[in-house]
Amino acid sequence: MADHRNANSQPPNGSATGSGSIYSINLDNFSKRLKALYLHWNEQKAELWGSSNALAVATPPPSEDLRYLKSSALNIWLLGYEFPETIMVFTKKHIHFLCSQKKASLLEVVKKSAKEAVGVDVMMHVKAKSDDGTALMDAIFRSIRAQYKGFENDAPAFGYLARETPEGKLLETWAEKLKSATFQLTDVTNGLSDLFAVKDKEELMNVKKAAYLSYNVMNNIVVPRLESVIDEEKKISHATLMDETEKAIANPQLAKVKLKPENVDICYPPIFQSGGEFDLRPSAVSNEENLYYDSASVILCAVGARYNSYCSNIARTFLIDATPLQSKAYEVLLKAHEAAIDMLRPGSRISAAYQAALSVVEKDAPDLIPNLTKSAGTGIGLEFRESGLNLNVKNERVVKAGMVFNVSLGFQNLQSESNNPKNKNFSLLLADTVIVGEQNTEVVTGKSSKAVKDVAYSFNEDEEEEEKSARAETNGSEPFMSKTTLRSDNHEISKEELRRQHQAELARQKNEETARRLAGGTATGDNRAVAKTSSDLIAYKNVNDLPPPRDFMIQIDQKNEAVLLPIYGSMVPFHVATIRTVSSQQDTNRNCFIRIIFNVPGTPFSPHDSNSIKNQGAIYLKEVSFRSKDPRHISEVVQQIKTLRRHVVARESEKAERATLVTQEKLQLAGNRFKPIRLSDLWIRPVFGGRGRKIPGTLEAHVNGFRYSTTRADERVDVMYGNIKHAFFQPAEKEMITLLHFHLHNHIMVGNKKTKDVQFYVEVMDVVQTLGGGKRSAYDPDEIEEEQRERDRKNKINMDFQSFANRVNDLWGQPQFNGLDLEFDQPLRELGFHGVPYKSSAFIVPTSSCLVELVETPFLVVTLSEIEIVNLERVGIGQKNFDMTIVFKDFKKDVLRIDSIPSTSLDGIKEWLDTTDIKYYESRLNLNWRQILKTITDDPQSFIENGGWEFLNLEASDSDSENSEESDQGYEPSDMEPESESEDDESDSESLVESEDEEEEDSEDESEEEKGKTWEELEREASNADREKGHESDSEEDRRRRKMKTYGKSRAPPSSAIPKRSKLR
Repeated sequence: MADHRNANSQPPNGSATGSGSIYSINLDNFSKRLKALYLHWNEQKAELWGSSNALAVATPPPSEDLRYLKSSALNIWLLGYEFPETIMVFTKKHIHFLCSQKKASLLEVVKKSAKEAVGVDVMMHVKAKSDDGTALMDAIFRSIRAQYKGFENDAPAFGYLARETPEGKLLETWAEKLKSATFQLTDVTNGLSDLFAVKDKEELMNVKKAAYLSYNVMNNIVVPRLESVIDEEKKISHATLMDETEKAIANPQLAKVKLKPENVDICYPPIFQSGGEFDLRPSAVSNEENLYYDSASVILCAVGARYNSYCSNIARTFLIDATPLQSKAYEVLLKAHEAAIDMLRPGSRISAAYQAALSVVEKDAPDLIPNLTKSAGTGIGLEFRESGLNLNVKNERVVKAGMVFNVSLGFQNLQSESNNPKNKNFSLLLADTVIVGEQNTEVVTGKSSKAVKDVAYSFNEDEEEEEKSARAETNGSEPFMSKTTLRSDNHEISKEELRRQHQAELARQKNEETARRLAGGTATGDNRAVAKTSSDLIAYKNVNDLPPPRDFMIQIDQKNEAVLLPIYGSMVPFHVATIRTVSSQQDTNRNCFIRIIFNVPGTPFSPHDSNSIKNQGAIYLKEVSFRSKDPRHISEVVQQIKTLRRHVVARESEKAERATLVTQEKLQLAGNRFKPIRLSDLWIRPVFGGRGRKIPGTLEAHVNGFRYSTTRADERVDVMYGNIKHAFFQPAEKEMITLLHFHLHNHIMVGNKKTKDVQFYVEVMDVVQTLGGGKRSAYDPDEIEEEQRERDRKNKINMDFQSFANRVNDLWGQPQFNGLDLEFDQPLRELGFHGVPYKSSAFIVPTSSCLVELVETPFLVVTLSEIEIVNLERVGIGQKNFDMTIVFKDFKKDVLRIDSIPSTSLDGIKEWLDTTDIKYYESRLNLNWRQILKTITDDPQSFIENGGWEFLNLEASDSDSENSEESDQGYEPSDMEPESESEDDESDSESLVESEDEEEEDSEDESEEEKGKTWEELEREASNADREKGHESDSEEDRRRRKMKTYGKSRAPPSSAIPKRSKLR
């Protein structure tokens, strides 16, 4: 995560010619803040600036680490951008800049403003790329010595940031030169901290916008997601929640915030914690453990967003079926937090805030004092934690209007009486961003509620009704809201609407994921291959291998898989794998343009690989454009690059696929180490070849794999643990067999058959035929005894298989198998449905990670993580069946169709797909998926630009667009002047009103046209006629059949059955 990701915070570092025009320094801000710097320096010279006569601030090179430095903060505060590898020296008469040529050209504009503001001359010391800067540093030192000659024994005090470690060759050289010079070195960190502490109006507006984004992400992304997960009892990791929240901060529209994405960033990766492991520091990390929300559990969420590099922070604690201790601790913490905020008033001591919080805890819960955090927060601004503004009991600084604080208070490591380690240890945390005003204190993140009724949940529904009155009498407090009264339900949102909202979010995520994958960002399949780094792709080993230039035109070297581009009179080679897209266009003057966009590590389409992380200071070319008068040459170049790129990508993809092959290692027998886990009298599918009678065998679990063998020497199969992708145990319930099934990564041989699925099973009851055909009495003793024997046999077999699976699970739980992530999965029959995956109907059942059919052959095993989307086809009223098409992430793989699924299973399948975070669409017709996938793979860029999979979304309506317009209204605080965007907002609102008027007119015209009988009226007449003829007792099936015969299968469904869609224009 880069601290310099914001385009607003860092100017170009010599990456593009003429790019300086993109960045402009706000000279009014520069003059005003330069005056403030010199005024503060003069007034507080002895107290805070170490009596320094010169100030030196050296900014390090850019870094991918998320960090906060005083040097970077001064750059942004004074100049509006961060200038990496730049040294600034301030004296009474001069400001010295030591930097590269491009930065110097950008800084030239401040010379006049500096002279007018404080009467100093700006001196530029331009460092050549090959220069180490020592001569320029000596020139700066000579200038300072000459300026202070005759004062203080010719040794002026030189202020610098002592706590910042020099990084990079330039800063290390500077640090050595500074220490070896004859200056008196003093630390000026406290001076800069005090300078940044009080914010001006523009800075406060940036903080407000950052806070606006933070609390909207909490309200519109974090809380609904947590409620959905808890309400539907999903499994999701803390790290996944962190990634989803970080995406929402990076793209504010997802949180219904109208801020430009290029101006926002995270303060730290969002924090999600639960399950007994808590860390209240902002440096905490969201781990890979699943969110834990069982009874008496606690969930901590913290979100920090930046706007124009100014930080904000918010943290909330959510209680699930809270215990009395948790409830009391939270109420005390809430009261203490409010007390601390209330004490942040102009003129009061900073220590008073923490003392106020401590007093509340001492009064209401003195036993919790050891668990109270030692600080109530810090100052916040350009730095997430501003030094000198810690809200602790020792800080005697005075609070001033314009200061901003992150008031963060919590209880750490509280212990409940539970024996469950997941909820025995818990912590509580609350944090808000607070601005100190002249008259009052403003909590700018306060619109995210922290009241008990809004953060406490309960899903003990049955017990709650019985205990509600008793709790009210004994505690005298409000009962916590139950799972059935989540905030989403308070707004009366139906389950279908919640599912629709979740599907809309899944659609966005799926389109982003697909875009990254099509652009080469991620691999498909089971991700067992190691990603190829950019360092592995070498077009030419040395300059002599370059082909001799014919003309200064774009050349394609097919042999070396390189594209040679003419740049500044030289042919510069690029490996074709570094190219993301290439396109051409022609203007009205018959000029042709070719545009080449490269893969840049760190962008959404190109994540960091090991090489880019190793070379963090590397500069990447993002795109180039060339103009030509020869359209034929441009067309040939584009076609050749695309063809070569497809060839290379296909080859690399094939290599990656081959790299995933698991070589069958040799089976290590248990021997004397342990007794092998054994299951006897099993049959195998696929069966061994040969003409002899089939005989059962034994399955044994050894050190690194299974072995199945019969009494025949040639009938033996070894299944290595490392080759198992999924393992299933399916007991006989309504089936005739109990089975263990292994779905493999790579094919193995069973007899002479190549297979990826191996199954071992036992028939739980014998297939018998009753002779004579006569019915036997239900009370026949022989019949009852036979049924009892069958039940006992089935139960014994199920228990034997269950015991075998449990013992193998224990074996797989040992440390040496942690990387395999193996465990027997059991199909969930209650979610199953009938369908035709191949040629015959079968009962298809979901598991936690797959969709399977393991009884009929050929077997069906679909890994859910490999599914791109699901399209439900032939869905419509009057249809008895529908089809399910599963599209895989590997677009070269054919889709899987499951036909003839009963329509009664539709809602259950939708609910299951939504619960497992699989995006589904519905259509009334079957689609030609082979052609669709070919179109996507041929031109993925067009697919991405046209909205990805949203071409399948037939449910879009005008109401959706109106809602989105309303939700995207910009943030305009009362004290903020309207920006240029407000004109667009007005035009949008005008068009919205006009569209509503038009819709009213259309509805009037429509009502005039519909004077004839509608389908609804005809259907009503038909049903009345049926009732007159005495058909009231007919079955629903008969009525539907008559209706289809009367009106035809192509008739549109009645409006009473489905909501009428709004008109599309």
